[in-house]
Amino acid sequence: MSKYKIAVLPGDGIGKDTIEAAINVLDAVGFSEKAEYTYGDIGWEFWCNEGNPLPDRTIDLLKESTCSLFGAITSKPKDEAAKELKPELHNKGLVYFSPIVKLRQLFDLYVNLRPCKAYLGNPLNFRDDIDLVVFRENTEGLYVGIEWHPVPEAVMKTIVENHPKAKRFAEANLDDVAISTRIFTRDGVQRILKASMDYAKKFAYPTVTVVEKPNVIRETSGMMIREARKLIENYEDVELWETNIDAMAMWLVKNPQNYGVLVASNMFGDIVSDLAAQLIGGLGFACSGNIGEKFAVFEPTHGSAPKYVGMNKVNPIATILAAKMMLDWLGENDLAQKIEEAVAAVIAEGKARTYDMGGVTTTSGMAEAICKKIAELN
Repeated sequence: MSKYKIAVLPGDGIGKDTIEAAINVLDAVGFSEKAEYTYGDIGWEFWCNEGNPLPDRTIDLLKESTCSLFGAITSKPKDEAAKELKPELHNKGLVYFSPIVKLRQLFDLYVNLRPCKAYLGNPLNFRDDIDLVVFRENTEGLYVGIEWHPVPEAVMKTIVENHPKAKRFAEANLDDVAISTRIFTRDGVQRILKASMDYAKKFAYPTVTVVEKPNVIRETSGMMIREARKLIENYEDVELWETNIDAMAMWLVKNPQNYGVLVASNMFGDIVSDLAAQLIGGLGFACSGNIGEKFAVFEPTHGSAPKYVGMNKVNPIATILAAKMMLDWLGENDLAQKIEEAVAAVIAEGKARTYDMGGVTTTSGMAEAICKKIAELN
């Protein structure tokens, strides 16, 4: 009888190819003997045909699952998205939303964990000694989705009456104003900081760097910094570093080997983790876990890449490493280690290289090379 119920959400575009590659690798290490895979619906197809990119049946599936392995989705601005609805769904008041953002909020997956590790032999590495981890707060901040355009009169009136810096907008045409909010809570800030510091302590990273902008965004970034300074007192072997997001972009390019654990709010974490991913070869190597107290969704950080759909071309290593993260979260550490060792060995050999690495290996071909290496290492 299967031990784990895994909800598999291929999503759109190349997500379907990379998920298949990852499942093949999971088969190769023997995980599939312990797991029951159930495929679910998510993404652009279901937005266009049903007006809902995250159908209720998929939410029900996730609630019955141990965790989820996710591929990729296509996402477009709301006006473009509305035009692609099938005709009978037009003028129904449907508004597109990001299904992965909704999943993070619905299941309170407050940690977005993004390891960025350089594997020896990767021709795309900026340096070979990069081994850092980004903790991105996943449920609050600028991505919380509380925004207006046009701005309702009551909202503008409240802001103008309660903040002196808003008075210069008092006479603005409300159709010409857009507002997006950046909301932090103390609990939300404390738990992402604690998760990052616990991780640094567990895996012997000497530093945790808070990446914010408190000199300008004084209240929200300021809260992050103030809470970090309090919490770090409980971690005598971990040093707290603080840097602004713009400076962090510069320092990561200059000295990425100096950093261990980075922690940031939602948008800043999104930005800095993509930058870090490029330093270790690009999004084809960038995996992530959306992790809560009881549930998690694992995914590559790349998008659906529509121009490569059906070409069996893209690099599946990010999704394969996401599957490896899933195994670690489940406590299947030996199987996870086998996958990482095989990935590292294939990259080091340099015989199998996808187009982004300067080679001609296909998506399925890279998965086959990793599966073969697993067998050899056993």
